[in-house]
Amino acid sequence: MDKAADNKTSSSNFIKNIVIDDLAAGRVKEVVTRFPPEPNGYSHIGHAKPICLIIELADEFKGRTNLRFDDTNPVKEAVEYVESIKQDVKWLGSDWVGLFFASD
Repeated sequence: MDKAADNKTSSSNFIKNIVIDDLAAGRVKEVVTRFPPEPNGYSHIGHAKPICLIIELADEFKGRTNLRFDDTNPVKEAVEYVESIKQDVKWLGSDWVGLFFASD
């Protein structure tokens, strides 16, 4: 049994199983994920799980993760929130490759 099939049988994560299938079938060559927070407030516990899942998924498949701020409401957004979210992602032990803003 190949490694991808072995990972699939041991995984109960349907997203991981889709990634395994897509890589095995050649539909994708690389795993690229993104975390898209809105910089209109500080991170909360509800952000921790998706940050960890998204970045760990990319890491497991030797992919990369982008941090792309969904800054489409400039009235409520501030650099203070962007910096705070970046610090929180790093505090969780995660990192990103690309840093983007939707407004770009």
